[in-house]
Amino acid sequence: MTASAALITGGTTGIGLATARTLHAQGYTVLVTGRDPVTLAAARDALPQDVAILRADLAVPDDAEAVAQHVRDHLGHLDLVFLNAGTGRVAPLESIDETFYDQHFDVNVKGQVFTLQRVLPLLADGASVIFNGAIGAALGQPHWSVYSATKGALISMVRALAVELAPRGIRVNAVSPGPIDTPAFDKLGLPETTRDAFLKELATRVPLGRIGAGEDVAHAVAFLASPAAGYITGVNLPVDGGLSVRV
Repeated sequence: MTASAALITGGTTGIGLATARTLHAQGYTVLVTGRDPVTLAAARDALPQDVAILRADLAVPDDAEAVAQHVRDHLGHLDLVFLNAGTGRVAPLESIDETFYDQHFDVNVKGQVFTLQRVLPLLADGASVIFNGAIGAALGQPHWSVYSATKGALISMVRALAVELAPRGIRVNAVSPGPIDTPAFDKLGLPETTRDAFLKELATRVPLGRIGAGEDVAHAVAFLASPAAGYITGVNLPVDGGLSVRV
């Protein structure tokens, strides 16, 4: 029996890396992409040797086509696409410029659309597409306006694509992480002591009392891709310890 094949964009760090490990352990043949030479090199050391790692900036349509060609040449088909690559930086509205805006929408929206478009012919009937959203798409958080807008766009896309791709039996869903302890927090530019204090305080707001781990999201992705979720499509699954429903 041919192993199920999965593509994980942004799979060299954080949630993507945890998902690559989880799916590999479940028997998937896994291809991950990334664009940072440092995390690409680290992922080669951290992941099993038979996980394929491909450098690609998926905000560039030519790179998305190269990923699709790699799938054609080496996998032949895909059973799961986890569109996880993303960028997010905090900024008050008055400081946002076109470069900031374009960087977020190019990676978080355009990159997802054209990656999926390029690999769509390679998706097996009955395959699963999962977008990585964010609870910020539904919660008001100051200084996250552009990032939240990109994630809201993805979640709206999930609903439309779930209907569009249903005739092929392809299910389209999203996971929306809450506070997850990944290297993304390091990119906020906070000193280490400030970062640790921020995470500790944030954990007190989470009903389950802790910051999440990448594996928490990875297990949700694996569930949505599994036969156990075979009648679930068009949904956005928060993975946030209850933060989004706390009053």
